[in-house]
Amino acid sequence: MFVKVCGTTSEEDALLAVALGADALGFVFAPSPRQVATSVVAHIARRIPPEVITVGVFSNETPERVVEVVNTVGLKGAQLHGNESPEATRWVAERVGVTIKAFAAGQRAISNAADYRADVVLLDAPSPGSGKVFDWRLAEGVVDGSRLLLAGGLDPVNVAEAIARVHPWGVDVVTGVESRPGRKDPRKLRAFIAAAKSAAPPDYRGDDAAPYDWQEG
Repeated sequence: MFVKVCGTTSEEDALLAVALGADALGFVFAPSPRQVATSVVAHIARRIPPEVITVGVFSNETPERVVEVVNTVGLKGAQLHGNESPEATRWVAERVGVTIKAFAAGQRAISNAADYRADVVLLDAPSPGSGKVFDWRLAEGVVDGSRLLLAGGLDPVNVAEAIARVHPWGVDVVTGVESRPGRKDPRKLRAFIAAAKSAAPPDYRGDDAAPYDWQEG
């Protein structure tokens, strides 16, 4: 099970998540209590092992700015968490290593997710960062042929059930592992990653184990 820890704001939290088994780290550049400066992220990114995916999170930013930040800071991908068009998403996807396109549960645009040509489709609660769980039935059949990254109110207690119900390719967590906005709680983080990894079916494998060859990126 692929685990992305988002809303990372410090080197300490980033290295802790990596040590505990996180596969990806997200850094928020959009307006948010967890927003972090590019200079801070550039420093953190240099300390992260190459096999861990570092992702910049943007919302309704210009495609040019997204690409500039990702490539200048030294990140491996971009997460578009606003109302970006399929055209803008495709433009970004052609210029960064990996692209994650986020949709809110129940959002009509997700029915056309394939048009965005993102490597991963993230399904979030209608209010991202709220820590609220949405009706997981809204995830049924929303993505055809894409990798589904499930977010929205996940925590150490409910992540195993979410995986069992939705069968996502991966999970994304923010609020559920924080002691306060922007700061991770080591015990919650450890418990979440352990629960997510152990919840993955024993035969969880396929011909294509990941949407992008992280080692080659």
